[in-house]
Amino acid sequence: MYYVDYHCHSILSMDGRVPLEVLAEHMVQAGIQEMCLTDHFDLFDGSARRCYASDLDWEAAVAQVEQARSRFQGRLVIKLGLEYGMGHVDPSVSQAILAQPALDFVIGSIHNLSPERGGVDLYFEDMSTPQACDVILQDYFSSMEQLAKTDYFDSLGHILYPFRYMNGQVSILDYMDRVEPILKTLIRREKALEINTYRGRTIRAWTPLLKRYGELGGRLLTVGSDAHDPRHSGAGIPEACELIRSCGFSALCIYEKRKPQLLPLV
Repeated sequence: MYYVDYHCHSILSMDGRVPLEVLAEHMVQAGIQEMCLTDHFDLFDGSARRCYASDLDWEAAVAQVEQARSRFQGRLVIKLGLEYGMGHVDPSVSQAILAQPALDFVIGSIHNLSPERGGVDLYFEDMSTPQACDVILQDYFSSMEQLAKTDYFDSLGHILYPFRYMNGQVSILDYMDRVEPILKTLIRREKALEINTYRGRTIRAWTPLLKRYGELGGRLLTVGSDAHDPRHSGAGIPEACELIRSCGFSALCIYEKRKPQLLPLV
C-alpha cells in the first residue's frame, strides 16, 4: 500500500512544532511514502483579527519544501499545500492567496465563527452544554455551506472539527440534515472530502459520513493526520485507509498543481 498524509503542519503554522525536515523524517519512519505540507493560513486568526495576502510568507514555505525535497529524494514525495480557512469571506484575497505557482493542494477549513458572530476561533467558545454546541454547529455548517460553493479549496477539511471539543455531548448523526447538502455540493463541483484522523484519535467516527458520501455518488477523498507534532506524523493513516476501503471506496486523491489524481487503495 502506498500511504499518503495530506494534512500536516510545520513550524510555519502558528501551532506547528518543528521544521518540515523533522516532520518528514518521522513520516518516513511511520511508513508514509507521500506527504503534503499544509501549513495554516486563515482569514481570521484565533482572536478574530483579519488577515490578508501580505500576511502569507509563501517564500519561506517554498524554500522549506525545496530543501526537504532535496534531502528526501527517493525516500518521500513532498508536495506543497495550504490549509486555508474561511476563504469564502473575501474572494479577492482568496484569489491572491491561491495564485501561488508552486501550490499543489488546498484544504478548505472552517476554524472560526462567522464574521457576523465575531469570527473568534471555535476553540475558545463555550461548549459546556448541548445547547451551546448547537449554536456553534449551526454557524459552523452555514459557513461550510458557503465555502463549499467556492473554488478556494480542493478538499473540504475535517468536517468533524468542532466535535473534538464537545466531549460527546452531540453527534454528527444529529446534524446529517446540515451535512448532506454540503456533501452534494462537493460532489456536484468535483471537490474532495477530507478524512482527518485527528492525529490517530478519530477514525471510526467518519463511518456515517463516508457511507452517506458514497451513497450520494461521491468518490473523491483525501486523508491526513493533522499532525502538528512529529510524533503524530502519519498517525491513523493505515487505519483510515482500511475504513475507507470497507465503506466501498477504491481510491484516494493525491494532487499536483491542484490537479487530482486517483491513487488506488491496493
